[in-house]
Amino acid sequence: MSLRVLVVDDTAVFRKVVSDALAGIPDVEVCGTASNGKLALARLETARPDLLTLDLEMPEMNGIETLEALARIDGAPGALMISSGTVRGTQTTMRALELGAFDFIAKPDGGNAESTILKLRGVLAPKLAAFARQREIRQLLNHSYRKPATSMASHTTPPPPPATAPVQGRSTGPSGATDNRIVKPALILIGVSTGGPRALAEVLPSLPAELPAPIFIVQHMPPLFTAALAQSLQAKSRIRIKEAEDGEVATPGCAYLAPGGRHMTLVPAGMNRPVIRLTDGPPEHGCRPAVDVLFRSVASAFPQRSIAVVLTGMGTDGTEGVRELKKSGCVSIAQDEATSIVFGMPREVIRAGIADHVVPLGLVAAEIMRQVRDAK
Repeated sequence: MSLRVLVVDDTAVFRKVVSDALAGIPDVEVCGTASNGKLALARLETARPDLLTLDLEMPEMNGIETLEALARIDGAPGALMISSGTVRGTQTTMRALELGAFDFIAKPDGGNAESTILKLRGVLAPKLAAFARQREIRQLLNHSYRKPATSMASHTTPPPPPATAPVQGRSTGPSGATDNRIVKPALILIGVSTGGPRALAEVLPSLPAELPAPIFIVQHMPPLFTAALAQSLQAKSRIRIKEAEDGEVATPGCAYLAPGGRHMTLVPAGMNRPVIRLTDGPPEHGCRPAVDVLFRSVASAFPQRSIAVVLTGMGTDGTEGVRELKKSGCVSIAQDEATSIVFGMPREVIRAGIADHVVPLGLVAAEIMRQVRDAK
């Protein structure tokens, strides 16, 4: 099935570059161009795009305003943002992802037209393939859910109650009564890629401020964007969220986001506390930071102390890391297919038979807290 793409950018040269890059991708058809969001919206009915490549800064109607307008249209196409690598551009990109943009790419700097086209094609091809696959899955899921209400009711069970933070140093038994067993705080590890900002924006704000464990997050993103993501998430959350720094001693109740362009590992320090190390090692799975790098370091340095969570994202990053963590006794959680923007990374963990719990995104925070409570 061909994917129809409308290219929206206020620069004629860049519209041509993006169009040429798309033209070389199999099963992708450029169905038109527009110089701003207002013109793009006017062409939706005739062009019938499945996806817009959408510039952020445009006259008359910019990318954010266009996304807000698309949100009010039934059956609107998806959007892939083209972001500048400036502080303002990264912050606006985070806002675009919150508004429902599928993903983003950074606008290439320098180089001639031919090299820029090749670079863009290499970046766009896997993202468009992931978008097309997501669209197919959504269509299948929507079709399967079209059942009589009585049939659905007979198979529906109420979700578990929201998790609450455990009391430090105590645990609850099946009856709910507390005892005096010491609970050893876990390390919470999260790996995520495409769809990650929205997924994290649902999970992290649902965690309590008194979370008795640190969180370490690898989100596939370029430099600068992770700092903007941390700021965006902090504004919504009760726990502290920051971009990780080399040599930092991790503390409970804080989430550390691996900086774009650097791997994050953990090493033990005094009293076996986790210390963050940032490295410039080669990319893995084409990514730096990579989830596997973090997970492997924890499997080695902190056996039996981790909860590994793999959320939405394309590719296989995280699977081998979870496999190593499982050997040391960790618990693993994978996001389910229905709520994943891209069911790649969690699918591979599930296929490998190393996912202990497969849950929808809305229950990930509750499952994390349940595992923290059960950590001994």
